[in-house]
Amino acid sequence: MVRIPAKFRPFVIAGILFVLGISLPISNLFIHRSQLAKDQPAEFQKVSDILVAKCADCHTKDLAQYPLYYDFPIASSIAHANVKSAQSSFLISKDKLSGRVPFSEGDVERLSRAMAKGDMPPIQYIALHWDSALNEKEQRILSKWIEKRLKEFDLRPIPKENFFRPDPARVALGKKLFHDKRLSENQTQSCASCHSLQRGGADQLQFSSSAGGKKASVNTPTVLNAAYNIAQYWNGRAENMKAQVLEAISNPAEMNSDWNEVCSRLRNDKDYDKLFRESYPNGGITASNVSDAIAEYEHTLLTPESRYDRFLSGDQTALTTEEREGFELFKKHECFVCHTGPSLGGLSFEKLGKYKDFYNDEGQTNLGRFELTHRKEDLHVFKVPSLRNVELTYPYMHDGSAKTLEEAVRIMSQYQTEKPMTADEERKVVAFLRTLTSTTFSTEAKH
Repeated sequence: MVRIPAKFRPFVIAGILFVLGISLPISNLFIHRSQLAKDQPAEFQKVSDILVAKCADCHTKDLAQYPLYYDFPIASSIAHANVKSAQSSFLISKDKLSGRVPFSEGDVERLSRAMAKGDMPPIQYIALHWDSALNEKEQRILSKWIEKRLKEFDLRPIPKENFFRPDPARVALGKKLFHDKRLSENQTQSCASCHSLQRGGADQLQFSSSAGGKKASVNTPTVLNAAYNIAQYWNGRAENMKAQVLEAISNPAEMNSDWNEVCSRLRNDKDYDKLFRESYPNGGITASNVSDAIAEYEHTLLTPESRYDRFLSGDQTALTTEEREGFELFKKHECFVCHTGPSLGGLSFEKLGKYKDFYNDEGQTNLGRFELTHRKEDLHVFKVPSLRNVELTYPYMHDGSAKTLEEAVRIMSQYQTEKPMTADEERKVVAFLRTLTSTTFSTEAKH
């Protein structure tokens, strides 16, 4: 064993640390990353390659490649915390990077924001991953793609024509079913009982009661413009509106009914028998067809021609000065990152308490998408609600805890924005949100 004189030991230790400090970052340069978008257009291939190389380690779950020191003492706790924080703010899936699933409007908005701020990746990450920062060429490629996609997602009114192409006969049948109380257990409630079109497509109660008297555990979301949603229910457990109806009829917290009994009642009605034979000649009255007809009708419950829509269409007089200021503040505080699309929401799932812990009560029972996925990162993550007709859909939040629109905006300002709004800014945003109300329904299918 070589004995190192005491006077040289500090220099030897410093040398070892220097070698480690150089070799660890160098080792990151040899991590191999596969191309995922080989069969996609050349422009997207380049974008995907950049995101895989520069973002995957912190913002994906199925592509991350961590170096050996990821599990070193001290470094491990820091690295794990950084990755958890990154994934909670923005998570990209392998399917999106391969092109199988398109990037959502919220995804592109987040990338745009990160590019504008220039704060990704953090300095401490670059210190150990020398090639992780975007070079000028990569910045140009991403910026061009982001700009192109944002133009596709540009703020736009709900179209007057119905692009969902609902079948007129099935719509008429679905409308009849939507208001029929025979779908509930004790035949006292219809879909319209909790989704009143006069109350913004909801019921203005904190929690609805089922036909069996059981209270729901979440606030009833609006059915208006729900056709635009990425999924249905606060936790997104129904992939579409038909699936939502299928569950709602049998759910103890909703209609609390039995599909066999429901179909039996409807078969005893000569009018329904005739309507179903005409609209569903190969199936007749079944749970699937009843749900499909109601979903067809719900695809007509779109609300264009609000003052906001008229403003987006070029009518500068549609909004007052205060409302226009609220619109600009809504953009300034990046509310449009989550409340995107023609329905201003419903297209993504977000954590409630993004910048500040919303759940300081250990007794909180509603766990959001965690109940569906059982993944820790989905704890208290909910589908972003639509803001259309929001002044009518009180109370607010998944638990109906915000009684007024002013209170809801205040909560969002405190917990979901990086810099909370002032009282005056909140007032102006509320004024803007009231311009989203419309009493016009789009029922005309585009052929």
